[in-house]
Amino acid sequence: MHLSPQQILIIALIAAVGCGLMAGLFFAFSNFVMKALLHQPTESGVRTMQSISAFIQNPIFFVLFFGTNLAAAILAITAVFRLSEPGVELQLAGAALCLVGTFGVTVLVHIPLNNQLTQIHPASEEMTRFWAFYVAKWSKWNHVRTITAMAATALLVMAIDQARAGA
Repeated sequence: MHLSPQQILIIALIAAVGCGLMAGLFFAFSNFVMKALLHQPTESGVRTMQSISAFIQNPIFFVLFFGTNLAAAILAITAVFRLSEPGVELQLAGAALCLVGTFGVTVLVHIPLNNQLTQIHPASEEMTRFWAFYVAKWSKWNHVRTITAMAATALLVMAIDQARAGA
């Protein structure tokens, strides 16, 4: 796949902005959303989280989430063939953090946890036990998504700066 420097720059900008937006979304959950849900009665917190999980599956979120990760994947693949160019190592590192820290963690941790949450009745005794585990695990891994998305944003912005300075 051969892309021009201008095309790479546009893809890097898309990935950087997307990672920044994802970092903000993840930060909101880490900073106050999950804490607010945990301070609700279990059934209320569970039903709200189930609702959030359903409503986040919308075209705008999908374009942001999958578009950002697609841009990161393109950057990672093309970086392998451009290692001598300025900023490519930062670009590769940012893309890898995005792919592993946002996409990977979402697919491997958050989606399965959210699916488990839908399988248990919100007012059951089983949910009372599961809810504390769910919030703790979901939050811990969301902190990982937040930090990696923030770091990916910073690395991609630095890569863009180095690439433009070296051009």
